[in-house]
Amino acid sequence: MRTVPTLRGEVAPGDLGATLMHEHLFVFTADRMVDDPTSKDMDAVVADAVRRLRELYDVGVRTIADPSVIGHGRDIRLWHRVAEQVELNVIPATGFYTYQDLPFGYRFRSDKELLDHLVRDITVGIGGTGIKAGFLKCAVEHAGFVGDVERVLRAVARAHLATGVPITVHTNTHSQNGRDVARVLVEEGVSPSAVVIGHSGDSTDLDYLTELADAGFLLGMDRFGIDMLLPFEQRVATVVTLCERGYAERIVLSHDAACDTDWFPHEVIDQADHWNFTHIHDEVLPAFRKQGVSEEHIETMLVENPRRYFEGAA
Repeated sequence: MRTVPTLRGEVAPGDLGATLMHEHLFVFTADRMVDDPTSKDMDAVVADAVRRLRELYDVGVRTIADPSVIGHGRDIRLWHRVAEQVELNVIPATGFYTYQDLPFGYRFRSDKELLDHLVRDITVGIGGTGIKAGFLKCAVEHAGFVGDVERVLRAVARAHLATGVPITVHTNTHSQNGRDVARVLVEEGVSPSAVVIGHSGDSTDLDYLTELADAGFLLGMDRFGIDMLLPFEQRVATVVTLCERGYAERIVLSHDAACDTDWFPHEVIDQADHWNFTHIHDEVLPAFRKQGVSEEHIETMLVENPRRYFEGAA
């Protein structure tokens, strides 16, 4: 039986346990980190990340899928420093994160070169470390298929077909472009069961969500704690209703949080009281239970659906 690559080694899909499907260790601006290496004490950054992941492990989470790719300042060696000190599994990804244009180092490369880059990360390892990517990630934001966005999405689809690893796509629910993502991936021959339509949890439009779920895609209800985009009560109510309608098998959960990031001023992050790795276990799951979501449905969303997602790849 094949296994799922993590920063700590290979893990059988059945051993992933409770899994949060969209969390980041670090989201940094790579140029900024190089230009101003004194801006952060990286020993302190690593120590804080270890503390946060140990807290997450203590509430019962055993695995996180980290969709940080080119565009997120991914530093696999920094990640590994954290992973060596925690029991939590971290599944790394490969892909390109852009809302419009690829960075110049990739923009003028051929489609085959983009594909080769993704496949190498999956089959050989990232950055010469031998640590392999366990899934693919790209983004389609409110502007839709502008610039290189559709090209990247199709490259990700073809890398999936070449390797079998599953896909997560950042989408914008206000423009409901999960439909466009679904269309392109199906055109490329990707099975919907291998795809998480990320950030679906920013929507309360049940017609839109059930349309994607009925087509076989997984809904990433993965921004719990980002209340400024959609309040806690509405995020909970949407998942509760979907479970009542029989869609628990099409839902995965997460926060889209990070141990550290330079993308937002600290005062913005500080105002997001619930945007942390344990919010789901501390507050969301109790709210689910209070509103009638069964333990079976919680197990399905946290354990069984991630297992099936990665097992299909394995």
